[in-house]
Amino acid sequence: MPSSPVLFLAVPAADGTTTFTPADALAPQLRVDDLGATRGDGVFESVAVVGGTPQGLAHHLDRFARSAALLDLPAPDTAAWADAVHRAAAAHEPRPELLAKLVLTRGVEGSGVPTGWVHVFPGADHTEQRTAGIDVLALERAYPSDVVVRAPWLLQGAKTLSYALNTAALRYARAHGAHDVVFVSTDGDVLEGPNSTVLARFADRWVTPPPELGILDGTTQARAFAWARGRGDRTEVARLGVDDLKTADALWLLSSGRLSAPVRSLDGVPRPTDAALQAELLHHLLTVAD
Repeated sequence: MPSSPVLFLAVPAADGTTTFTPADALAPQLRVDDLGATRGDGVFESVAVVGGTPQGLAHHLDRFARSAALLDLPAPDTAAWADAVHRAAAAHEPRPELLAKLVLTRGVEGSGVPTGWVHVFPGADHTEQRTAGIDVLALERAYPSDVVVRAPWLLQGAKTLSYALNTAALRYARAHGAHDVVFVSTDGDVLEGPNSTVLARFADRWVTPPPELGILDGTTQARAFAWARGRGDRTEVARLGVDDLKTADALWLLSSGRLSAPVRSLDGVPRPTDAALQAELLHHLLTVAD
């Protein structure tokens, strides 16, 4: 029988601090006029919980705060949110892998009071994609690479609840025989996946695209870079084009839920994968707490 998810609701105070109270995750909690539901007006983070330990939590909370600032939301009380994640993870029935989802919305329209919660639950089983690899399409995002400077109101680089376009891209990929997507700017820069970070290996050099392109700085990618440096390899944040992906020795899409998924084909063209290296990387992501 599946275990019950765990939910902690945020209770903000006038002084900017927040307390969290446990609630029934299977009961209705959100008002229908909450702007997170009606407008997608909010931010979130998904944190891997491995062996009961939240992974990369400080990085996630920093990104959560940056996203909130971009949307002019109240600054999250990061100490309280971190404590809530640990409490919720500890309250859940033990599982090898869980996900903790942190959500902050603008709240009920007109109230001026944000809504927030931490939700811990078992994620999907990613075993097959981690071992067999994934088929990926390169799709245009229809923005130039300098969109952050030219159009900051588009909120590129913020992890918002407005995910309709991302899920549409994933549906398009699946309708065309692929698992996932890598977005590309109109001027040819590789960006990110709908919910993942691109990682490419060229011999002993590991490369990921820069956040300055209007993409998220990957939390799992940061952990992968630490592992690669521990092996004595080089890591680099640098621009990539689709042709670079085609010539890379190996590619991965990284995310908090799936962790590392090797790319076995790009736009229908088979790509080399390194099963031993993937096993080593995945072992690190599953066993090394940070």
